[in-house]
Amino acid sequence: MPKNRKAVKRELDDDVTESARDLLSNEDACDNSFKKSSLIVNNHEGDNEGKECDVEEGGSDGEEEERPAWNSKLQYILAQVGFSVGLGNVWRFPYLCQKNGGGAYLVPYLILLVLIGIPLFFLELAVGQRIRRGSIGVWNYISPRLGGIGFASCVVCFFVALYYNVIISWSLFYFSQSFQEPLPWHECPLIKNKTTTYVVPECEKSSATTYYWYREALNISNSISESGGLNWKMTVCLLAAWSMVCLAMIKGIQSSGKVMYFSSLFPYVVLICFLVRSLLLTGSVDGIRHMFTPKLEIMLEPKVWREAATQVFFALGLGFGGVIAFSSYNKRDNNCHFDAVLVSFINFFTSVLATLVVFAVLGFKANIMNSKCVTLNTIKIVALLGTAIEPGLIPHHINLTQVSEVTSEDYHKMFEIIKEVKEKEFDALGLESCSIEDELNQAVQGTGLAFIAFTEAMTHFPASPFWSVMFFLMLVNLGLGSMFGTIEGILTPLIDNFKVRKEFLTVGCCVLAFSIGLLFVQRSGNYFVTMFDDYSATLPLLIVVILENVAVAWVYGIDKFFEDLKDMLGFMPYRFYYYMWKYITPILLLVLLCSSFIQLIMTPPSYNAWIEEEAVDKTVRFPTWGIIVCVSLVVVAILPVPVIFCLRYFNLIDESSNGLSAVSYKKGRIIKESARPGEGDDASLIHSKSPSEAASPMPGNSIYRKQSGGGGTDADTAPNGRYGIGYLMADVPDMPESDL
Repeated sequence: MPKNRKAVKRELDDDVTESARDLLSNEDACDNSFKKSSLIVNNHEGDNEGKECDVEEGGSDGEEEERPAWNSKLQYILAQVGFSVGLGNVWRFPYLCQKNGGGAYLVPYLILLVLIGIPLFFLELAVGQRIRRGSIGVWNYISPRLGGIGFASCVVCFFVALYYNVIISWSLFYFSQSFQEPLPWHECPLIKNKTTTYVVPECEKSSATTYYWYREALNISNSISESGGLNWKMTVCLLAAWSMVCLAMIKGIQSSGKVMYFSSLFPYVVLICFLVRSLLLTGSVDGIRHMFTPKLEIMLEPKVWREAATQVFFALGLGFGGVIAFSSYNKRDNNCHFDAVLVSFINFFTSVLATLVVFAVLGFKANIMNSKCVTLNTIKIVALLGTAIEPGLIPHHINLTQVSEVTSEDYHKMFEIIKEVKEKEFDALGLESCSIEDELNQAVQGTGLAFIAFTEAMTHFPASPFWSVMFFLMLVNLGLGSMFGTIEGILTPLIDNFKVRKEFLTVGCCVLAFSIGLLFVQRSGNYFVTMFDDYSATLPLLIVVILENVAVAWVYGIDKFFEDLKDMLGFMPYRFYYYMWKYITPILLLVLLCSSFIQLIMTPPSYNAWIEEEAVDKTVRFPTWGIIVCVSLVVVAILPVPVIFCLRYFNLIDESSNGLSAVSYKKGRIIKESARPGEGDDASLIHSKSPSEAASPMPGNSIYRKQSGGGGTDADTAPNGRYGIGYLMADVPDMPESDL
């Protein structure tokens, strides 16, 4: 018997009422037989908005043994890293860094990572690990009236999964086309007829990689209103992408966890290989120097801070429910604070590594483009000598008979002299400045970076097919890592709250998503991807995370939450988080929400349409039906929050029910059970093994039963330490004290 243990004997007919906090704080490490109990939660109305009803609480150790768990801490960290590190780290962060002051952008990003990112990431990890449910179960427990937060997370996850897997299918297509020498987007295709051979006009007006992306890969239509039918190549790739996700997720974390070893680590191998290779190429240093040259004056602009906050928010996957789902499979005493800081900084350094790679490669590309520009314009100067340009204007040391030997510095000297002397006629000469800085200032992001700029750079790599295969395989793995977390954010809450087999739900979800996803593999599908990316996630996720923060800090109670964390972690978290969660982070999120909403209102809903005849991108407004769809995406995503609140506020749904009649955890599976006939109010919350089946445990801090005939329907509370175990004793009034 452990030291300082006090067995308290109480009269069996006394009512015992203790708070949910007492449930969590009174730990009893010796009640091992309690751990073998099945958990049954009855659908009776309880106090404190139903918290006592959910005696699963922060996840008893009994459930720890039965609920699926990670095979190792490394597997769990890789899963969280794989979810948070996604395509945005490769093609969004470098663009923002270049656009918002180069190296100076890292300062606001790091500040906001500390003020918003890490506190909210820690909060989601903590509630998932404590309550050991998906997002629906977690927020139902925290506050039943705010239970819609979990449903809203699931809806947003589903919307994002629909188009995110389309991006993976694009990467799969490019990956499949990379096993060729030369690469198919190396040069413009030719059209041959009986008399002549000429370059495809659309390609000639743009570039080989741009043409391949829009015409060969997407076969894009001129507007969102022109469906154009299905693109069969992308349809097959989308089917392959959903099949991969389904097979990886079908067994839950047992299957997806093993895949994480490859999908999470492989991108780092590729990024490091790309960095080493690109640093050996001409011009890569120019790209990196351009990248990290700080423009401090830009830091004072509010837009920079807003974009940094948005990037922090989405980079960590906050609000999706994937973070909560993954952490719910952790051991209850896991140090989730360490995990939050570790994953956040791994995410940040991955973004910096990706930025180095992107700008080293773009610097190499800019150098090649600049050399071509110098050669073409030198040929123009040679052609104009003796007519529009006097030979005496050319410096004597420059040999124009060998055009290919004219350096960039020599050309700039000629350019400046001609511009100064021929000031009035200069524009008519048609000479270009050919600056590497101008090339690098052409900011590209998203698909424009991955499928146009980067693919063009790789065509100039030695052994370009190999690097193309590696690059697009990396994109596939980055996308899959994020998809696993997104789908887990859908499946875990549903499995926790409904009687559904994981395999059937996974297959059903993937089939449904693929069917709806056919919308994105039409010829106009790229425009729908833009629509969903802009409107289905940004505002709804911000609202969800604000409500999460308010629910924990103000509804559940920040002091109570800190006690829970102390009980779970074994130490009190830094006071820094107290002020962040209660004041600073909610205020910053509200400011971000307001600024995002204002920007959305001021910017009319539009998209970039590719005009085939002109071979250019044009900004086009969505048609009326498109605007209605944009608004509907935002409304549908956030609708569960007010709906659940109203239903429970007006008592149309029992607040204590959490949507369940009864829940029993058995070997990681949820089983609904109805109340046994004749039990009525005498039913206890927990039915453990009888003394004949298991050794009698040591008595807890209170052993109780519901008083018979007490009237009312209040559910029993279970104040026995952290396991929340109580024995049904109504039918054994003569039980000897030793059996207690």
